[in-house]
Amino acid sequence: MAPVPRRTAARPLFPTSSRRGARAGIAIAIATLSALALSACTFGGDTTDGGTVDRGDFADDGCTSVVVATSSEKVNMLDALAKAFKESPEHDGLDECATVRPVNVSSGDATRFLTAGGDWPDDDPRRWPTLWSPASTVWTERVAAAASPSLVGEPVSFTHTPVVFGVPETMAKALGWPDAEIGIADFEKLCADPAGWGSVGKPIWGSFKISKTNPNTSTTGLSAILMQSYEASGKTTDLTADDVAAAEEFSRVFEECVIHYGDTTGKVLTTLYDETQNGSGGSGYVSAVALEETSLLNYNQGNPDSHTVEPGETLTPPKEKLVAVYPSGGSIWSDNPVTVLGADWVTPEQATAGAAFIDFLATEQAQSILPLYGFRPLDESVPLGNLFTERFGVDPAGPAVTLPRPAVDVVSAALDQWTQIRKPSSVLEVIDISGSMDDPIGDGRSKLDGAIEGAQATLGHFRSTDEVGVWAFTTDVESAAGKNLIELRGVSPLGSDGETLRSSIADLRYANRQGTPLYDAIDAAYEEMIARAEPGRINAIVVLSDGQDTDSSISIDSLITKIGKSSGEGGGDAPVRIFPIAYGEGADTGALQRIAEATGGQWFDASDPAKIDLVFASVINNF
Repeated sequence: MAPVPRRTAARPLFPTSSRRGARAGIAIAIATLSALALSACTFGGDTTDGGTVDRGDFADDGCTSVVVATSSEKVNMLDALAKAFKESPEHDGLDECATVRPVNVSSGDATRFLTAGGDWPDDDPRRWPTLWSPASTVWTERVAAAASPSLVGEPVSFTHTPVVFGVPETMAKALGWPDAEIGIADFEKLCADPAGWGSVGKPIWGSFKISKTNPNTSTTGLSAILMQSYEASGKTTDLTADDVAAAEEFSRVFEECVIHYGDTTGKVLTTLYDETQNGSGGSGYVSAVALEETSLLNYNQGNPDSHTVEPGETLTPPKEKLVAVYPSGGSIWSDNPVTVLGADWVTPEQATAGAAFIDFLATEQAQSILPLYGFRPLDESVPLGNLFTERFGVDPAGPAVTLPRPAVDVVSAALDQWTQIRKPSSVLEVIDISGSMDDPIGDGRSKLDGAIEGAQATLGHFRSTDEVGVWAFTTDVESAAGKNLIELRGVSPLGSDGETLRSSIADLRYANRQGTPLYDAIDAAYEEMIARAEPGRINAIVVLSDGQDTDSSISIDSLITKIGKSSGEGGGDAPVRIFPIAYGEGADTGALQRIAEATGGQWFDASDPAKIDLVFASVINNF
């Protein structure tokens, strides 16, 4: 079957009419891929956003290398498509062979890289992309508007997935699912009602809690805030900046239900999965998760973080699945464009091979691969297969209403509004300054230099009304915060103190550095934050450590028991969540992971200390 001609910007590769006639060769290829996909469970979701390229074997195989920078949910699928491309007529038509290599770069991070100008921020030019496939055309339009239309070429969609709300099945039934229509306004009412779940007869579940990603880095988060404005306006098309402004109070109430933001749904889903599997149920953690349908399919298969499953690995489905609530007011679809970048580093040979791969994505063979990975094909003749069923929590007929992507100025207005109305934060940063922090990290900086610069960079994220405090810990020091603690700033509204605090953090270079009383520091920080925690804020502790605890009086087990009290059934109205950063190879990742899980927080891997700046940026997206 001949590929469908390429089209411009927001238009899909396929016309609305369906095409018929699968060929035997395609059927055999798809059967093989189906077995591979089901055994590996490599379909994915909007999960691992990080600013770094984390996939790809770049050994020279004698072929033109075509790197695809793609949102994480498509990496595994594009691996399969790349293999199929090698055997396609589109590949055979090239003058020389080509190897397509997908790498994970979040949509928001790639947008920032491209609009910043200059080279791609990776030390290895072999990983600089020829193709870009973000989750939504929203991102290509933003680059075209902020940088140059020629930089993003002519993006075309090759697959799509709707943004939905994943709700634990028991909770969804309490809201009338599957018979009742459920809209974002219904969630907003639960947020506004002090009784929370008690308003529908389930007081033991506590307050209604929503998980959303940061719209500055995540397509799902961006789509969610636009869907809120659509819901408040009562519109299903032609959303304007004035509509966004009029929806401010509605969205503000909705944001009050958010547990924390974050750059990935995968981390939230992993926490939910762990709590569900460990018998506590997810109700103490989250009630509804804004996510792509493909992420929900992945979760219900037992792969909440969308990792690539190794041969022999067995996945265990969650004890309670998430069901997709397709909002009655409509869903925005992630339209997954792909384009050849007009960047200086893209060679003519790479551009030609990249264009051939895009043409291949329009073929029936490629479209038939997509449903195996939880994505809906644009070719209407391709069956959805066995994943798109009630068994896996989805409705193949949903959503009933499709919301069009608004204009760029409307998207910008929504992002600007979110910056002002997002849930306020109260955050205490706790930094390890023990002797091992003097170790170099390979770029002319010490570990402490990296930690200082990362902590300083976070300050620009906070509003003046957000509460921010900074402590450091080691032995043989004392301050108002207590023994073995240095209080650079107590937790209070940041106001205009940003520059002063930056200077104070820089002074840590000259502080006394001895032992590592990690558990005592976390214990003291938790006592401080739980005493001042408020229901209307994201109450959090960010703790950075590069080593094992050596000097604490409290044990890890006693600490876990203490900090885990607010994360059980019902969850409390003002939980304090802990977000540890495991810094360098010597960090006690096991203990830090336990600490995060005990509070419903997330831990972050900075085992490559040179990447600490990016890790801090990922952490701060939670607030």
